Amino acid sequence: MAIATTMRPLVSLTLPDRGAARLATQLFLALAGTLLLTLSAKTKVLLGPVDISLQTLAVLLIASAFGLRLAVATLLLYLAEGAFGWPVFQGTPEKGIGVAYMLGSTGGYLAGFVVMAAIAGWAADRGWDRNPFKLLGAMLTGEIVMMAMGFAWLAVLIGPEKSWQFGVLPFIVGDLIKVALAASLVPAVWALLKRG
Repeated sequence: MAIATTMRPLVSLTLPDRGAARLATQLFLALAGTLLLTLSAKTKVLLGPVDISLQTLAVLLIASAFGLRLAVATLLLYLAEGAFGWPVFQGTPEKGIGVAYMLGSTGGYLAGFVVMAAIAGWAADRGWDRNPFKLLGAMLTGEIVMMAMGFAWLAVLIGPEKSWQFGVLPFIVGDLIKVALAASLVPAVWALLKRG
């Protein structure tokens, strides 16, 4: 007998089994996710020499709660909103809007958010969201890939040395805190649900 390799992420507890109600609920959750991403992008935390948003935390929480498919769909919808010119990103509208903004210094990080969501969502689909250590490993992997994509794109624009100095180094501590927080929150929610 084959053992199922997937488990259901947190969001599955609220989804209808099938039909139009399921699709409507998924659409609502994706739109709510883009709103959370926008709010997290606009929320700034002063930690050292740069402002840090809560966006990495939001991406990881959405991915862990939604699972791979819905998380990636939510991130793609968020990027589409930004490409359409909606001021959903951290530096919009002050530093531009639309595709021009997306091709600027944050372009690699924005694309990296989709990959990070896919990695954390994949882990949640396999039940890793119930174990803080497994989830932490998946989230750290997603974080590293996202930062590497951001670094690579920024290096094309301003060179590798400045990309490391301004695009990676100032964010390491803050992002590690956000990864650890996300990796502990989601399993805590599962533990509370088991008790209830």
